[in-house]
Amino acid sequence: MNAVVSYRSVPRILELFKSKTNYAVGWVPHFTSVINWSLRLGLGLLTQVQTVTKPWVAIIDHSIDIGTKKALVVLRVEVDALSKRGTAIRLEDCECIGLTVSDKVTGDSLCPELEDIFSRAGKPVAIIKDRDATLNKGVRLWSDQQENQVPTIDDIGHTIATALKAQFEKLDIYKRFTALVSHGTKCLRQTELAFLMPPKLRSKGRFQSIGKLGEWAEKMLSVFAVKDQAEEGSQRAKLRKAFPHFSQSIDFIVPFAATTKIISQVMGILKNNGLDKKTYRQCFELSRKLPRNSKVKKCLQTWLKKNFTLQKKLTSHPMLVSSDIIESLFGNFKHIIERSPQADMNRTVLLIPALCGKLTDTIVTQALRKTSQADIEAWEKKHIPYTVRKKRYAFFSGDDSQNLGKSKTA
Repeated sequence: MNAVVSYRSVPRILELFKSKTNYAVGWVPHFTSVINWSLRLGLGLLTQVQTVTKPWVAIIDHSIDIGTKKALVVLRVEVDALSKRGTAIRLEDCECIGLTVSDKVTGDSLCPELEDIFSRAGKPVAIIKDRDATLNKGVRLWSDQQENQVPTIDDIGHTIATALKAQFEKLDIYKRFTALVSHGTKCLRQTELAFLMPPKLRSKGRFQSIGKLGEWAEKMLSVFAVKDQAEEGSQRAKLRKAFPHFSQSIDFIVPFAATTKIISQVMGILKNNGLDKKTYRQCFELSRKLPRNSKVKKCLQTWLKKNFTLQKKLTSHPMLVSSDIIESLFGNFKHIIERSPQADMNRTVLLIPALCGKLTDTIVTQALRKTSQADIEAWEKKHIPYTVRKKRYAFFSGDDSQNLGKSKTA
């Protein structure tokens, strides 16, 4: 039986095994011991990273800010992982080979971090990343120092989101449409028609999930297409009040929904099957259906040509072109750390290496045997000299060492 449970429930579960079954439980640990074992496992996996002979790609990204800090994570994925899986890769197909925590992230500070990570793990055949300027600069600086430059692959999701933003964001008709959507959302929230609310418009990364809005808008057009007089108090009457003159946006909604539908198909193909000769042809044919003057069309075709050339050079297998897996990893970690009353990037970041890869009994045992609690404390002192909790304690105790986020030796 496999299950996900909280740390605090582990002792109770073991007590049940001890009292209700013949399972040999010599002693029941405190839940804090279980936390420390998990952190030891994560640090053990991280410190045992070695070079491998099979070609692999690196996926790199920074987490969102948690407290005052963010983490850089580097994953290793074998080039043939997509072929083995037959669909989108999972966390068990990845290995965390790098983890650093920083207050301030710049391209100049990222370069030496990558140098340290790749000096231990070996050099990837390619690096997958989003289009963040800091990552772009850091990877470029590191690659320029190598004998042979390492090619980079811009994540397909972020690439398309950037193109969609360039095409639609500054249009007055788009602004009016999103304003109408926001107004309708407020009117429907906490009413019997809340189930018809449009997808949430994110303030950050809005265009990465904009396809859902296009799908919703297209369906709502058919609802508003009925021109008869709606009865007072009916659902249709309430909808027309929440979204006044919705049908007047038809000239925008139709091409907008068509574009997002095609893009969703393209990303579904590339994220699940990777990029090779077959998927290149499929996606290029889909791109031809976009309007001639579409910025999205131009961006997509340019991206396809560039990366298909790279795929033919690097491997005969479908090439991974999405960094979604690292976003999934961050999501899992965020779900854990948000349970803390004072969410902050602290030593629990060591859970990240333990949330991916194939953890066999041998791997876990070896990692725990070679990593002690003292190793965790040493790692924390070096990489996380302060946390919100430490600064709070230092402030009320009159200790100035944490007030500016610096250790005593800084």
